Amino acid sequence: MRPLSLRSLPRTAAFPARSIALTRTASTPAMSHSSSSVGPLYAAQRTLPHLPVPPLTQTAERYLESVRPHLSDAEYATTSKAVQDFVQGPGPELQKRLEERAKTEENWLSKWWNETAYMDRDPVIPYVNYFFLHADQPTLPQTQAGRGAALIKAVLAFRDLVESQQLEPEKVKETPLCSASYKWMFNSARHPVKPSDTATKYDPSKNQHITVIRKNRFYEVDVSKGGIEGQLKRVVALADAAGPAPPVGVLTTENRDIWADARAHLAQRPENAKALERIDSSIIVLSLDDTAPVTREEASWGSWSGGGRNRWFDKHQLIVFENGKSAFNGEHSCMDGTPLLRLNEFLLASLSKGKIPVDPPTNSYSSEPVELKFALDEGALEYIRAAETHHDEVMGKHSLQVLNYEGYGSGLIKQFKASPDAWAQLVKQLAFYKLKGRPPAVYESCQTRRFALGRTEVIRSTSNESTAFVKAMLDPKASDAERVEKFRAAVKRHLTYAGWAASGEGVDRHLYGLKKSLKEDEPVPAIYTDPAFGRSANWELSTSQLSSPWFDGWGYGEVVPEGFGLAYAIHDRSIRWTITCTTGEGDRLRHYLAESATELRNVMERAQAAEKAKL
Repeated sequence: MRPLSLRSLPRTAAFPARSIALTRTASTPAMSHSSSSVGPLYAAQRTLPHLPVPPLTQTAERYLESVRPHLSDAEYATTSKAVQDFVQGPGPELQKRLEERAKTEENWLSKWWNETAYMDRDPVIPYVNYFFLHADQPTLPQTQAGRGAALIKAVLAFRDLVESQQLEPEKVKETPLCSASYKWMFNSARHPVKPSDTATKYDPSKNQHITVIRKNRFYEVDVSKGGIEGQLKRVVALADAAGPAPPVGVLTTENRDIWADARAHLAQRPENAKALERIDSSIIVLSLDDTAPVTREEASWGSWSGGGRNRWFDKHQLIVFENGKSAFNGEHSCMDGTPLLRLNEFLLASLSKGKIPVDPPTNSYSSEPVELKFALDEGALEYIRAAETHHDEVMGKHSLQVLNYEGYGSGLIKQFKASPDAWAQLVKQLAFYKLKGRPPAVYESCQTRRFALGRTEVIRSTSNESTAFVKAMLDPKASDAERVEKFRAAVKRHLTYAGWAASGEGVDRHLYGLKKSLKEDEPVPAIYTDPAFGRSANWELSTSQLSSPWFDGWGYGEVVPEGFGLAYAIHDRSIRWTITCTTGEGDRLRHYLAESATELRNVMERAQAAEKAKL
C-alpha cells in the first residue's frame, strides 16, 4: 500500500499513489443499480459530487510553497520560472482539456490513476499490499482452527450486509463517502495481465466457498452449511499428512509481467485453470500458517510477507498462525484501507462483544474440504523456484521495526490543544532531520471518498512552517516559547493543507492530470523536468494513519529505495509506528522517533509551566 516511486512511472505519469492503494479492467466501476433496487450502501452514490479540477494558478501557488523547504534560493528561482512559464504557456490549454474530461467522466482521475498507481508491474509484496495485525483477544478462541472459524463466521455476516447493500455507507460528519469499492471486498480477485492488470468480481450467490491454504496446499471449503471449525481442522490434518507442496502462491509475489506469463503457462492444463478459477472466485483466502510468532515484529513480518509462502496475494486474505494470532493482508488494487479497516473492526468487535456468537469447539463438519491440486511441469516449477528466489532477494533487503511509544498518546496531545495527527507528523519530521540533517519529502495519505469514485490525495506534510519548527527544536539558543510558537504555526499549516487535500484541491493529483492531458507529440513542460518536481515528490517518508483499538499494528513497504514506510496509529496513551526500509536505518529512525516524541512533550510541558508561572 504505497505511493508509486517517481522513477517507476512512464512519461505520462508523474505522481505516486498511496494508500496503501485497485480495479476491474483498471478502473473502479460506477454503481448501476436501478433506484428501486439500491440499498443503503449505495443510496447516496448518484448524489456524490464529482472530483473538482482545481484552478491552475491556485495549484501553481501551492506547489511553489510546498517545494520551498527542499530548495536553495537559486534552485527556487529556477523552479519559480518553470512554474511561471507553465502557467503562462501550455498550462491553460492542459487545464481546459482536463476540465473537458471532467465533464464527461464520473471522476476525471479514476481510470488514469488506477492504471498508473495500482495495476502497475511491481510485485504487490512489498510494494502494494498492506497488513493489519489483530490485537490479541482473550475472549476469542485461542486455537488456530477455532480462531479461523470465528473470523470466517463474522466475514459471512459482513458479506451479507455488503452484498444485500444493507450496510450503511461510511460517513464523515454525516456526509456519506463513496461506496463503489465495496463491490471488490468479497468474491473478487486481481489478475496479472499485460500491460495493466485487471480484476474480476464473481457471482456471490454461486460461490459460497473460501480458499484455505496450509503447507502451500490449497483447499476449497464450502462455508454455506456450517461446521467451519471442523473443516479447518480437517484441512490441517490433510495438509500436514501430505507435507509441504511447491509454493504456487509465491508466484503472486512476482513482477506482474512474469506472473502473467507463469499464470498463462499454468492455465494450459485444464485442472490448473479450474483451480485458479476456484481460488479467484472464493469469498476470501484464509491462510493457516505453521509458525507461531510472538513479538510484534515477528507477527508483522509474517502478516506482511510470510516469506511469500502459504499465501495468495491477489486476494484479500486472513492469516491465522499456529498459536491463534491473526492478521489480514489487503489486496490494494480495488480498495483503499478504510473499508477494509471497517471490515476487520467488525470482525473483531462483533466476536469479542458477543454480537456474533462464537460456536463451541467441534471436530464435525458437513462437507469434506476439496484440495485444489496443481499439475506442475518443469516449466511451472522453474517459475516457482525463480519467484522464491526473487521474493527472498527483495525481502532480504528489507527490515521492519515497530515503535510502540507509551510515553503519551492523543489524550495528552489534546490537552495541549493540538491535532494528534499533525503532532505525529511533526515528530516524524524532527526524527528524519536528526537522521539525515535535512527536511524529508513526506507523503501523508488523505482519502477523497467524499467524491464519486474518489481514492486519495497527498498531504504534503513538509512545509516552511514545519521546517522552521524542526530547526528551532534543534537550535540550543531557541527558547521553548519560540519552539511552541513555531509548532503552533506548523500545526495550523498542516491542517490547512489536509483540508485542501480532502477537498480534492491538493497539488499532486492535479499536476498529474495536467501531464496526462498532454498529447503524444507535445513536449513535456519544464515544470515536470525541473529537479524540484522529482525531489519534492520523492517520498522519503510514506506515511498513513489508521488507528484502531482492535489492531496491534499495521504496515506496508517504503516508496523509494532510500525511504521509509511509516504506518502509524495514535491511541489515547500511546503512538505506534511500523517502520519498513531497505537502508538498514530502521533502528536509528525508531530511536529518533522515540527521542523526538519525548522532546516535543518536554518542550510543551516546560512552556506551559513557564506560562502558568507568569500568572
